[in-house]
Amino acid sequence: MKPQMITGSLMHNFFKHRGVLIGLLLSLVAVIFPGASVAETPVLTGVIERNALRVGMSADQPPFTFRSRMGSVVGFDVELAQAMAIAMNLELKIVEIPFGELLVALDQGRIDMVMSGVAITPQRASKVAFIGPYTLSAKSLLTTARVKQAEISTAEFNHPEVRVVALENSTSALFVEQNLPEASLYAIKYYNEGIQELLSGKIDAMVADIPILKLAMLRNPEAGLGIIEPPIAVEPIGIAIPGNDAQFANLVRNFLTAFEKTGLTSALRKRWLENDDWIAAAADPTNE
Repeated sequence: MKPQMITGSLMHNFFKHRGVLIGLLLSLVAVIFPGASVAETPVLTGVIERNALRVGMSADQPPFTFRSRMGSVVGFDVELAQAMAIAMNLELKIVEIPFGELLVALDQGRIDMVMSGVAITPQRASKVAFIGPYTLSAKSLLTTARVKQAEISTAEFNHPEVRVVALENSTSALFVEQNLPEASLYAIKYYNEGIQELLSGKIDAMVADIPILKLAMLRNPEAGLGIIEPPIAVEPIGIAIPGNDAQFANLVRNFLTAFEKTGLTSALRKRWLENDDWIAAAADPTNE
């Protein structure tokens, strides 16, 4: 898909002094190893030949990546990916893939990188390379009225009668496996599946990033949902890329460093993570 126009002047202001930016980026990219062969740079070579950057996203993880009421994919990671493609002078191709399948798609070469609120973990880092982190994300549990009224702690979810859902192949699912081994874990492909099961009483809690849980509460004000406090985890979020191309990794790292030094990443954090204005723009999957 073609990259959507970023609302406001954020990207315009960042790139209007393009000569200064290019100078900074060239000084950063200068440390890339010279003279590498095509075999040593499979990802970078493919990006150049296609003249496009393929970025995998779930479009189901607000405020990082989600579908707006207008039907476009928007969010923190979308605008960061747009900045990356613009800086590289490439077309951005957003490839929508369920979260649990993103790293598989990366390994298969169907995409060049993953930007979808992906937490950096040792397990994932053993399979792919990570650039960043570029921000942090907190997660917790969303509970039903029955559980909320009991005022139980997180530890008390570790019981055979407690049913918990989490996104498949996510750190939320890993948290349940490691910290609530007695609870029954059900993996889902999309968050709305878990929210609907929670509302129908089929499960007792959902583990996810806090913005997703807040959005579910706002959309279902009569359901008596509650978020367990304090957060159960705070995770570093990064860009996942194949681990077999040191030059591509260095290039992406240098661009991300440039975005941080010039204030773009900070502006995106303020725009998407430090206020809830994005909620009004989010499409409701139950109405589609």
